[in-house]
Amino acid sequence: MDPLDSIDEIIERVQDARSVPMSRTNFMYDRGDMIEMLDALRSELPSEIRKAAAVLDERDRIIEAGRREADRIISEGEAEHARLVSVNEITVSAEHEGARIIAEARTEAQRLREEVDDYVDTALANFEQFLTRALASIERGRDKMHALREIGTFQGEDTERPLPF
Repeated sequence: MDPLDSIDEIIERVQDARSVPMSRTNFMYDRGDMIEMLDALRSELPSEIRKAAAVLDERDRIIEAGRREADRIISEGEAEHARLVSVNEITVSAEHEGARIIAEARTEAQRLREEVDDYVDTALANFEQFLTRALASIERGRDKMHALREIGTFQGEDTERPLPF
């Protein structure tokens, strides 16, 4: 079950619960049922958090792999460049070839970084949407609770206080 659905269900059950006699804010609800629902919600949330952490870990691994690959390509390019330069007859062509390999390596490294950034951005955007929906659901629940509290307060005031005139 989606954690947001669980939160909505808990809010609905709290709203539907009977009020404690002589109280505006307290309500009666089966403690076991409430604990069971909250435990279920607790078990669902870590999986969503683990998914987000896994996305971040995957991003870090991809970035690190891209850096290692870029470093390897650059090292190979520099090694190739140094080897070619050491030969007197082909010094000029070796410098050009080494520069080309380094430029390709940097281009490839930049391409890998951009791909990783796109992947991470997409994953984080999905997680942001999940969190936005969760926050909106929580806000709606709080608004409902405040509205119910205000309605209960007004009803109580009418019966307890004399009119001001």
